[in-house]
Formats: sequence, C-alpha cells, structure tokens
Amino acid sequence: MCTVSFVNSNDKYIITSNRDEKVAREKAIEPKIHLINEKKIFFPKDQKAGGTWYAVDDKAHIVVLLNGAKEKHELKSSYRKSRGLIVLDLISSESVILSWQKIDLDNIEPFTLVVFENQKLYQLQWNELEKEITKLDTTKNHIWSSSTLYPLAIREQRKQWFYDFLEPKNIVSELDMLHFHKNTEDNNQENGLVINRNNLLKTLSITQTVIEKNKVSLTHYDLIENQEFTNSFIVI
Repeated sequence: MCTVSFVNSNDKYIITSNRDEKVAREKAIEPKIHLINEKKIFFPKDQKAGGTWYAVDDKAHIVVLLNGAKEKHELKSSYRKSRGLIVLDLISSESVILSWQKIDLDNIEPFTLVVFENQKLYQLQWNELEKEITKLDTTKNHIWSSSTLYPLAIREQRKQWFYDFLEPKNIVSELDMLHFHKNTEDNNQENGLVINRNNLLKTLSITQTVIEKNKVSLTHYDLIENQEFTNSFIVI
C-alpha cells in the first residue's frame, strides 16, 4: 500500500503495488475471491481490520490504497474505520467514482486511492478536510509513493528511478515491472522499492494486475514466505 505504479504498454495495463507494513502486524490472508454486495472481488485480506489495500472486481475495476494524502499527517489515537474497509466499500458499490462523491469520510485517516474503472484512471485523495478527485492520462505511466513513509524529496527521487527504468524500453512487460518493484535500489533498505527499516517495517508483498483486452491476471507475491498466488479471468 506504499508504492504503486501504472504502466500502459503494448496494449496492456499493468498496475503493481508494494505493501510496506510493520512486521508485528498480523499476517495478511492470501488473495481469494469474496462476494460483497453480490459482486465478486479478489483481494488479499488484512487480518487486523478485515479490509485490504488492493482489490479487483470481475469487471476489471481496480482500487489500490496508499497511506496518507499529499503530505504526512499527524496521527490520531484512533479513527472511526479502517481505510482498507473503505476500499471494500467503494469497490463493492455500483461505481467507485460515483460512490466517492457520497461516501462519509469523517474521522477516517488520510489516504490516497489509485482507481482504474471503465478503462479510466483516477487518483482519489482524502486529507481529513476534503475529498479530491483527479482524472489521469492512461496513455502515460504513473507512480505513487506513500507520503507517510517517504518525504517529498524521496518521492521525487523514486519517481525519477521509475522514469529512468522505463525510458530505454520500447515495450514494458509485467515481468519488467515486477523486477522494478522488487529490485530497484535493493541496497537502499530505507527508501528503495523493497525496504527493511530495522526489521520493524518491511515490504511484505507485491501485488500486480495485468489487463490485456478482456483478460485479467492477478499475481500476489508474499516476500516473507516466498509464496505466489495467481488468478485470472475473462471479462464478459
């Protein structure tokens, strides 16, 4: 939930997310199909709060969570509801974008969502005061880093790594993006793409969806247990 990239290459949309989390947090449940509001949704489940940071529905709509909005916020002692549950509320609705306009986020910790819905890409942000929606160009490539873990200067540096990685490539594959998310600055345990901050905070997993025409493939890599989970389906 702390680094997300969107790549459009060779008629494929590739959305990849690294989850950085405290190692003391309960291990997430491997991705499965869940039925919520009569919609089939595929996601890894956070055991602590029951939500998720990455969800895909059967129409190839995707919602990915990052902690924080534009800048790091001051943490409160408690919040009304987990942000991971907000992800499920939105993706299980008829439309993420329409529901965003109506959803009550009072006393919810700030967050950013990357949303791919009906072949359109959006950035949604909540900063404790107001909701913001930005429509993004799907012909361009994008990367996000969580403002709670990475100061602006580091976020800009990571963005440059991303564009430097893509620049020489005419075609970018899902394996290329997995390599980027897994190996970039691998000696930089503080701010590389896979981090390990004093064995207290680590990159626990990488989740990736590839959409090619009406075929959707989702792969989840558990970096701690060295396990891989995959699922694919056809959008009718």
